[in-house]
Amino acid sequence: MKITPVILSGGGGTRLWPTSTADKPKQFLTLAGDATMYQLTLARCMDRDFFAPPIVVGNGAHADLIAAQSIEAGVPDATVILEPCARNTAPAIALAALAADTPNAPLLVMPSDHLIADVAAFHAAIMAALPLVEDGWLVTFGIEPTAPETGYGYIRMGEPLTAAVARVERFVEKPDAATAQSMIDAGNHAWNGGIFLFRADIYLGCLERLAPEMLAAAKASMTDAVRDGAVIRPDQSSFAASPSDSIDYAVMEKADRVAVAPVSMGWSDVGSWDSLYDISEHDADGNSVQGNARLLDSHGNLVRSGAMRVNMIGTSDLIVVVHDNEILILPRGKSQEVKKFSS
Repeated sequence: MKITPVILSGGGGTRLWPTSTADKPKQFLTLAGDATMYQLTLARCMDRDFFAPPIVVGNGAHADLIAAQSIEAGVPDATVILEPCARNTAPAIALAALAADTPNAPLLVMPSDHLIADVAAFHAAIMAALPLVEDGWLVTFGIEPTAPETGYGYIRMGEPLTAAVARVERFVEKPDAATAQSMIDAGNHAWNGGIFLFRADIYLGCLERLAPEMLAAAKASMTDAVRDGAVIRPDQSSFAASPSDSIDYAVMEKADRVAVAPVSMGWSDVGSWDSLYDISEHDADGNSVQGNARLLDSHGNLVRSGAMRVNMIGTSDLIVVVHDNEILILPRGKSQEVKKFSS
């Protein structure tokens, strides 16, 4: 049976303000390469020998962006579910599971705004996890950590289930720096990247046991949905009645048969301007420049500009972003503070 990709595209990308906005969040922006992050996500599951047409769960306000960028990416056959309101990831995935063509279809759940440099490694991890998924396991993909990051949750790996997959012993909240370092030193933890593989019926069965109100709201909203070809608009009042919760809290941390497939695949959630600097190309002085800019005697800067030229002399380790009528300037290392401006 082919794997059905489920692409979650409802995020607002507030930490990449002012370029990422509510009208056009980061998944629809060209931040790395020539395609948008949403289109790069589509490209990871284009092989129709292995993947069925995707199910995209997005914000109703982005319907035109989803349609245009899907066609531009060569994916005209996506089913698009437009959420009438935000209820976090667990209800969004429930909508996709209810829309799957067959009840036991394997669903590959992916955020639309992550980057994966080594797609072959990702596909290999999927294939390694698939036999367990077919047997009813819920699988998450653990990102092999490269640093003691405090901005990610972690997964503690337990007993091996196969050569490439282990049982999840527990999920760990975002740690402090010392705790993160100790977990990396122990060698049995991975970053929680928010990518999952499981059967549609298994996920819905977990919701029935663990979050029945959520499942009931999702079912009612799909029963009364407005359908226009491949576009589904769930009923607003029914979906709004759903509790708002993430898949981690609602299902993964409570279910019995949860496994993790650790993988090193050049992953980044591009969650801040600092992380974009880390994955971008740099000149001999460590500057990452995109757009119209002149830098003299300057080192380690990230500059993003359009028609307005940015001129910098003798500066180091700054982030400078010019977008429309907004200019953002801050030291590198402080970019998590940007969300204070975007709210």
